[in-house]
Amino acid sequence: MKNWSEFIFNDEPFFEEKAKQVFKHQFKHNAVYRNYCEALDVGTDILEGVQYDINQVPLLPIKAFKDTTVTSSPDKEPELTFKSSGTSDMQRSIHTVVDASLYEESLLRGFQQFYELEDTVIWGYTPGYSDNPDSSLVYMIQKLIDQDNSGLSRFLPLDEPINPGAVKEVKRQRKQLIIFGAAFGLLDLLELQDIDLPSDSIIIETGGMKTYKREISRVELHKKLASGFGLNGNRIHSEYGMAELLSQAYATGGQWFNTVPWMQVSIRNPQDPAEVLSPFDEGLIGIIDLANVHSCSFLLTDDMGVMDERGRFKVLGRRNPNNPRGCNFLIEVD
Repeated sequence: MKNWSEFIFNDEPFFEEKAKQVFKHQFKHNAVYRNYCEALDVGTDILEGVQYDINQVPLLPIKAFKDTTVTSSPDKEPELTFKSSGTSDMQRSIHTVVDASLYEESLLRGFQQFYELEDTVIWGYTPGYSDNPDSSLVYMIQKLIDQDNSGLSRFLPLDEPINPGAVKEVKRQRKQLIIFGAAFGLLDLLELQDIDLPSDSIIIETGGMKTYKREISRVELHKKLASGFGLNGNRIHSEYGMAELLSQAYATGGQWFNTVPWMQVSIRNPQDPAEVLSPFDEGLIGIIDLANVHSCSFLLTDDMGVMDERGRFKVLGRRNPNNPRGCNFLIEVD
């Protein structure tokens, strides 16, 4: 049996070769994905080695996670099950995770690509997610909290202002504070109080919440968060993730997201998802997440975006505005 963790997170082989091997594995073991590839009459040439272009690998519409079980390990019992956020009468995506340790390695390695964990205090503020026992966001934040031995990291109580004494204690112990929060939840927190955080603090907003019907641009959101928390604008960051993915992307100041080495993003033509668009052309965000080896690594999201020449991407909102997702309910404007 292949050691998938070692394979995915090592520097070699190159991403394209890793993706090819993951594709072969999933084409063989994932009935949903194989049927989709066969319906498109794509995949046989890749398997037989006749041709291989990473952009020709079919991207499974992410809606499949709502319609059926998407797994490349059908004979294994899942160790975790993640469900997308939403109300009880909504059809929710379900992502079965057969190897929790691989997911935890992905989220911790990914976070440390952008941030230091040592001497860092993590606070989470997640209304709309905290009552979902299968929330991948809550699970991720909890794992980050678990890395801190100071006892200062925790989820903040909902609908209560931040305790200034707790902020002082973080500062006294010379720790850096990082607050993860759902976008509108953070705004609601600031309605309870404005508070000046230590200047090296970071706010990481994770998008909106389905329970709200407000719209706000990410630029405006970041301005409000910076003002309310007493921080420079470059201390307001964003995280891009969802229940169907085991890796995350981060925008560390500004609107452009960067991926981790085992994740790759492309922008696809909504009318022909096999077509990769040129930089700054708007289209659907396609993702290859190698950490999804036990489910499906090749996904076409419902999120609209653009990419620049450096491979960074920006999220422009949902393709269908009548079907907002918890992971990104923000409308982008220049």
